[in-house]
Amino acid sequence: MRRIHTDSVGYSLIELLMVVGITTVVAAMAVPMMSNTIGNFRLSGDARSVTSAVSLAKLRAASDFSQARLYVDLAARTFHVETLTKAVPPVWVTEGGTTTLSSGVTFGFGAIATPPTNTQTVIGQASACVTAAGVAIANTACILFNSRGIPVAPSGAPPNVGAPTGNDALYVTDGTAVYGLTLSATGLSKLFRTNISSASWSLQ
Repeated sequence: MRRIHTDSVGYSLIELLMVVGITTVVAAMAVPMMSNTIGNFRLSGDARSVTSAVSLAKLRAASDFSQARLYVDLAARTFHVETLTKAVPPVWVTEGGTTTLSSGVTFGFGAIATPPTNTQTVIGQASACVTAAGVAIANTACILFNSRGIPVAPSGAPPNVGAPTGNDALYVTDGTAVYGLTLSATGLSKLFRTNISSASWSLQ
């Protein structure tokens, strides 16, 4: 009978250290890239949520033949849709729930000083919301639609409104990029994006 001789097979300590080192290097490169990707998803998702809420407010105004607005609390980083009742005196009623921006995302445009082309004259958030008495509410921004779904400027106590405006916009940022939602005087909305380092807006 022949004796079968087998050597013990395994990995040396040097080989294990090389694998651990390579894995560490790959992880060190992948984690920042993954973090940037997740951050971009959060920011773009919030921008599109704001866009959808504006569209909902516009539809509510036209369907109810009343006024509707997107109410934005700039300090709390929240927004919701409100409709104006036909009661006397009229009051604003919240529709649905309040949405909060993702962690790290705020309403603002950082150091960007130029609005998207053919939108606002000067970059800035939409006009402040007003109370039932017509008083501006601090740290808010509102996009108000009349009964025909046209964006208008607030003018005194509801239901008084001003002329159609093409100066409404909302901006969200995470410190690396800015998304800007703009509306024309006809109610057409557009979503733009730029890096925080340069005002090079691109239509999304």
